[in-house]
Amino acid sequence: MTFRRFLLSTLVTSLALLASPAHATLRVLACEPEWGALARELGGDLVDVSIATNARQDPHQIQAKPSLIARTRNADLVVCTGAELEVGWLPVLLQQSGNEKVQPGQPGNFSAADFVRKLDVPTRLDRSQGDVHAAGNPHIQTDPRNIARVAAALGARLQQVDPQHASEYARLQADFEKRWQQAIARWTAQGASLKGQSVVSQHKAFVYLYDWLGLKEVAVLEPKPGVEPTPSHLQEVLSALKASPARMVVFAAYQDPRPSEWLSRNAGIPAVRVPFTVGGTDGAKDLFGLFDDTLARLLAAEAGR
Repeated sequence: MTFRRFLLSTLVTSLALLASPAHATLRVLACEPEWGALARELGGDLVDVSIATNARQDPHQIQAKPSLIARTRNADLVVCTGAELEVGWLPVLLQQSGNEKVQPGQPGNFSAADFVRKLDVPTRLDRSQGDVHAAGNPHIQTDPRNIARVAAALGARLQQVDPQHASEYARLQADFEKRWQQAIARWTAQGASLKGQSVVSQHKAFVYLYDWLGLKEVAVLEPKPGVEPTPSHLQEVLSALKASPARMVVFAAYQDPRPSEWLSRNAGIPAVRVPFTVGGTDGAKDLFGLFDDTLARLLAAEAGR
């Protein structure tokens, strides 16, 4: 090929690329890993997802760092739990970002908890009760049925903020819903033997998980939500378990395991570390793995393994 022909070929290729429509990417900032994973399921290659927290962090206590403010500023859609889970840091991100698209009330602001039935809604609010959320318990992601409800709402929101690709979002949502409902049926069958089992929780973080599986929470290691357990309170829980034994003590991957391990040793029951969110354990690499691994760990403890 002559140099002239080479230049002509290069020019034609460049013009063809310029003439092709750009592949639009919707920038999504997810507050927690579970919503980042869900956004990827429902958005596929159409979304560029970043996540504000990781599975080893307490989502209640995050710093509004400049890097997070910058990501909020550039986001087309912010997907968070809501129900006051991020009340200590998300308002700062939104305010300082200056991004009108993602402010409360705008299509670019999505709160997952708005689309599910909340449990543990307090009848009285008092700071002496500890870290109590007025809207109810925010840890909705521990019930896969809630994930399904949020997925339906988030799929519709993606179509709203990016109508050019609405049909593709609809296809991805339908595909996810089919696979997810099949998985829920499988998990529910696997977890049937857990129904009625008594458990202790380190933090009041699993009410939705217990509601789904029929587990019975008989004690919580934290004397109040968000308050670290004291030696005296741990002794009180241990004494109470002599009258009402529990099958296991459950704690989230991001939590200090020592209180649960103490109770495990002294009460002779397994301490179960559950992933709590995507990435919490090696087996919880995505939403499906999150519940596969959670069920496996609970069933192993029930079987005494």
